[in-house]
Amino acid sequence: MLQNPAAAAAAAMEEQLWRRQQLLVLLNASSSSSSSSSRPFPSFWPPASASAAAASASELSPAAGAEEAGSGSGSGAGGSGDDGEASVAVSPWDVALCATGTVMACENALVLAVLFYTPSLRAPTFLLIGSLALADLLAGLGLVVNFGVQYLLQPPSEAAALSSAGLLLTAFSASVCSLLAITVDRYLSLYNALTYHSERTLAFTAALLLLMWLPCLGVGLLPLLGWNCLRDPGACSVLRPVTKDNAAVLAVAFLLLFALMLQLYLQICKIAFRHAQQIAVQHQFAAQATSTRKGLSTLSLILGTFALCWIPFAIYSLVADASYPPVYTYSLALPATCNSLINPIIYAFRNPDIQKSLWLACCGCIPSGLPSRPRTSSDV
Repeated sequence: MLQNPAAAAAAAMEEQLWRRQQLLVLLNASSSSSSSSSRPFPSFWPPASASAAAASASELSPAAGAEEAGSGSGSGAGGSGDDGEASVAVSPWDVALCATGTVMACENALVLAVLFYTPSLRAPTFLLIGSLALADLLAGLGLVVNFGVQYLLQPPSEAAALSSAGLLLTAFSASVCSLLAITVDRYLSLYNALTYHSERTLAFTAALLLLMWLPCLGVGLLPLLGWNCLRDPGACSVLRPVTKDNAAVLAVAFLLLFALMLQLYLQICKIAFRHAQQIAVQHQFAAQATSTRKGLSTLSLILGTFALCWIPFAIYSLVADASYPPVYTYSLALPATCNSLINPIIYAFRNPDIQKSLWLACCGCIPSGLPSRPRTSSDV
């Protein structure tokens, strides 16, 4: 009879210890899930602590809880620290985006350095190329900063996440708009070949670029001004913290810009063929045919690369939401970011003037294979 109260007290103590252990497990699981949900990009790999917490919750018994309690409170704190470390599992997709951003930043920084330190590259066309390189440089830095916000910034900061997302929105919007500006510039150089160089001054081009960058900056400020889904996760698009409505507007705007670029390049092709026919009458058909074929291959490269990189992601952003598997988002966002990796190759490093400046900067010489003929309005 005297052992019954002692046994009841022991059972009550074991029950209390077991409940405390369950509460600790649930707190660890909730903290890991909240830290993963604050990322601007969705995480493909589930937090390791969530699965471990679920397993420990299902396998923990009152006896096991009593044994853990007997081992001391220090071991419990160490277990909680292990869960915290396991929750910061680095996704290989984020590593790929960060590596892509690093290469993008270095590549476009080289283009900007060449344009800045070469006095002969001061034409409006090179100013447009510089705007594209600056936008792609910021996009690369934005990817690196986003990786740091996700995995290196502890504790997670909502302001840092929104700022990182805003930088990416501004940079990629300016990149697409700069591509459109380059397309318009090429069209005008062919359509108004006689008056183009006198009408398009450097100051005029700089003013137009400033007007172009202001709306892009406004788009990047939207998440910081409250246009985000951090307070309403159900309204999130495939890329947090952009809402589904904002993502749909951006996707439609991008598709309209691509349609305008396609129309302009079709007009460029018509003008280039007309110029080729006019020069053919002057018995220079062979050289002009080579130039026209090169121009058409350049157009195919430009439009094909742009469409393959951006259109799948734009359509996906239009129809998908945050409930879709993150692997779909990553697999389409990575090629879209790679477009900024390819832009310097298409628009800068293939340009003979920039090639000459790079050779002079690297080895102090100009290879004999570089074309010495100045570019004309018939070159696309």
